This record gives sequence, structure tokens and C-alpha cells, in this order.
Amino acid sequence: MDESDFGIPPGIDVLRVFCGPDGRHGNALGVVRDGGAWPDRADRQALAARLGFSETVFVDDPERGHLDIYTPGLRLPFAGHPLVGAAWLLGLEVLELPVGEVFARQDGEFSWITARPEWAPPRTLEQYASAAGIEALAGPPEGEGWLYAWAWEDEAAGRVRARAFPRRDDGIVEDEATGAAALLLSAELGRALNITQGQGSQILTAPAPDGTVEIGGRVALGRVRAQH
Repeated sequence: MDESDFGIPPGIDVLRVFCGPDGRHGNALGVVRDGGAWPDRADRQALAARLGFSETVFVDDPERGHLDIYTPGLRLPFAGHPLVGAAWLLGLEVLELPVGEVFARQDGEFSWITARPEWAPPRTLEQYASAAGIEALAGPPEGEGWLYAWAWEDEAAGRVRARAFPRRDDGIVEDEATGAAALLLSAELGRALNITQGQGSQILTAPAPDGTVEIGGRVALGRVRAQH
């Protein structure tokens, strides 16, 4: 069985990024290794919409790590889970984005990137009183704009329960694992975090004295049926 059996064109790797400790879950990512086969931005946007993943990344230069990231509805200058996934898949140590150079490393089962909070798109970080309140959310709370709902599971240990709701009418009702939001939350709280997001994905963060934040997690190959 190949990618075409899942509605995915040949030449596209599908990953799960920020898998849980049991290897399950993670956020689906499409990686187009030959970005040159899709030179037009409109075609790239259409492919991202067709795949229906929260992000699809096009590799324009695998040696220099030059990447181009799309959601189903827009192009992004930076996003966390596409960079963690692409760095793992391509074995890259430096990724070139419109925002600047992103450094990557592998550490055992975890793949890490280092980024600056100002690179991340704006997010509303809303703290809930308990992890149970996060679990009880039946869907996106009312309101506009990208929402990261979070609560402490164990504040002393830095353990967080979170869920993410893009609320942008592009078919992604809930984002399973969101590196950029984890980056912003870690920067705001000024501490390392162990985040359980969505159905059971895991994101680790580690802020540094220079204002950057490392974001890490497990990555696995995984074919996910296209949503559109």
C-alpha cells in the first residue's frame, strides 16, 4: 500500500510529529521533498488544502534546509511541528526560513529545534483552572482567533495539559500538537514544560538565557488519510 491509496500524491512523506510516549498520536505533516515540482505558490496552497493536514512543508533546498510552509488556507513564515518533522526526516541541523535560521538537533528519541518567540504567529494563551476543564471542552470555545487552552497538570513538575483551536475556517477544527503555541507558552512562563496536547501528543520545551526556546518531540513515519 502506498501514499496514493490514502489520497496522497507520490513523492510526499507523511509524518506524525510530537508523538506520545507510547508512539501514538502526533500531528500529521506532509513533506514534499521536491519542492521544485510545485514552483507556484497557488499550486502549493491548493495541495496543502487538498491534503488537509494542519501544515504541509515544501523542501526547496534539502542541503541548505530551505523550506516553505502552508496550512490549508495560508502560507506561514514559521511553524513548529513542520520544522521538527522536516529536520528529523532530512537529517538537517540548520533550517532556512523567512524569519531566519532555525537550528535543529537529534537527542535520542527526540527531535529538537531552537526558535525565537517573536517568530511564532500570534496566539491567545488562555489558562483554565484545571486539566479536567481542558478535557471537558467539546470543541472550540466561542470567539475569534487562534486559541491555546491550557492548564497545569502538575505545576511544580512543569506538566501542562493543552488543546489548540485555530478558529480560522480552513477545516482544521482542533490542532493535535502545536509547536509554535508551546514555544509562546514556555516563553511567557519562563520555564521548561512537558505538554500533553490533543488526544495524547507530547511536546517538550526548554527556554534559554538568550531568549530562544527549544521545542522537542518524537517523530514517526505515519500515513494518515487525507481529509479533503
